[in-house]
Amino acid sequence: MEQRSNMDSLARLQTAQVTRGVRRWFAAAGQVSLPEFGLPDGRRADVLALDTAGWITLVEVKVSIADFRGDRKWPGYAAYCDRFCFAVPEDFPQELIAPECGLIVADGFDAVLLRPPPEHRLAPPRRKALVLEFGRVAAQRLHLLEDEGEASGWRSAAAI
Repeated sequence: MEQRSNMDSLARLQTAQVTRGVRRWFAAAGQVSLPEFGLPDGRRADVLALDTAGWITLVEVKVSIADFRGDRKWPGYAAYCDRFCFAVPEDFPQELIAPECGLIVADGFDAVLLRPPPEHRLAPPRRKALVLEFGRVAAQRLHLLEDEGEASGWRSAAAI
């Protein structure tokens, strides 16, 4: 039991490091991003990024083979982005990532795009809804940071 707990802790740490590296990479490219972004269908994107042209990139972080193989929901993410990528640590077997997906290798400090994702434009109404939700969520998170975690008045603290 303790060994599994240690493995879970290590996976959470590695996921946080890969997420941090991906977000730093987006920031260096002039894009803004949010981790754990709630999608309209109830799922969560590990990272959702927005560039200056309004293009949306969704990134799914995978740090282990078991996590990757156990997750079959990722094909549905295309409905919520213009570009879809997996982000993995350097030691992840990259051949597991489908060629129709972008591939990012990241650590806690930076990331490298090894394979650009194919682009498919979102429909304008979906894009507008996602960009508005991105701004709303970002503003809520900033407010909570500045107001010492006060969450009263928000529709749901879990949604933030």
